[in-house]
Amino acid sequence: MIDIHCHILNGIDDGPKTLEDSLQMAKQAVEQGFTDIIATPHHLKGQFSNPGDAVKRQVEHFNERLAKENIALTVHPGQEVRIHGEMLEGLANGSVLTLAGTKYILIEFPTESIPLFTQELFFNLQMKGYTPIIAHPERNLEVMRHLDPLYELVEAGALAQLTFGSFEGRVSKKVKKLSEQLIDTNLVHFIATDAHLYKGRSMDVQQAVRKLQKEKGENRADYMFQNAKLVLNDQVIETLEPVELKKKFFLF
Repeated sequence: MIDIHCHILNGIDDGPKTLEDSLQMAKQAVEQGFTDIIATPHHLKGQFSNPGDAVKRQVEHFNERLAKENIALTVHPGQEVRIHGEMLEGLANGSVLTLAGTKYILIEFPTESIPLFTQELFFNLQMKGYTPIIAHPERNLEVMRHLDPLYELVEAGALAQLTFGSFEGRVSKKVKKLSEQLIDTNLVHFIATDAHLYKGRSMDVQQAVRKLQKEKGENRADYMFQNAKLVLNDQVIETLEPVELKKKFFLF
């Protein structure tokens, strides 16, 4: 498997504090069946600023350590970029990274809302050849209230990434229910760990994988796993037609 959203790099955001913690995560990832991870430290979220060059250097050093430890895992550079109006400028000067040097970019919304400029920004990104991937929309309060804004973004060409823990019910029953709805309405295209440590928010996903295969079918699970591979290889993802629901989902 390939993980497109993971905070495996130590000491730079709210992920692992030490290199040993990162190595523990890497070992756990291999045990769970991961071969590749795209490291996505927070960028421009609160106190966390991890410009592209710094992330690339740390990924290079971490891969060297993985080789020395004989850990069969490859880590690729990326970011979980907090949405902001100057994203195109950041991509141009290298401070903002795409996922593993591809056309795909992982974008995080504020927890409370989807900013009003999102549609325009996504359109401009797409016009420049980039494909926005929305990080964990199931944890966004505006999406929790109603699916229309997410539907409109996906219908216009954006993609979205669900988190294993949300689907498994580790966040809350409401987030679990919404995660299932997002799969059923074709509004999410990937499932990723968003792991921050080797305990708690970890790489331990096999139970969630089995749950996904059993409840949503092996074809849907394979589709989401295969899409992660397509991202890593910078290939086109064939999306399923999103389903527009007129009913509002007031989860509070």
